[in-house]
Amino acid sequence: MKISELVEALALEVKASGDLEEEISGVVVGDLLSFIMAKGQPGWAWITIQSHVNVAAVAVLRDMPLIVVASGRPVDDDLVDRCSQEGVTLAYSPLSAYVLSGKIYGLGLTEGS
Repeated sequence: MKISELVEALALEVKASGDLEEEISGVVVGDLLSFIMAKGQPGWAWITIQSHVNVAAVAVLRDMPLIVVASGRPVDDDLVDRCSQEGVTLAYSPLSAYVLSGKIYGLGLTEGS
């Protein structure tokens, strides 16, 4: 599934655009950066409530092209700027990580699908 398709299906608000035509091959959900560094895979989307600049560094380290900040958490301007610089798509949703995960699963995208 392309990032643009996921953004549309979930009605996400894009804060920083990377390559919206890039394919997402899996999803990881978590807020502990060390967990994401261990479990996140290249090409996966990451759902989190963290919104500080270090999130971009982890996404770049693991080559994850999409970060979704969930639960209506405010998104730091520093994170938006860093994602723009690094070519990582950053999106926002008022929905919880739980609800987003369920919707994504319903679209047929699973961890490492």
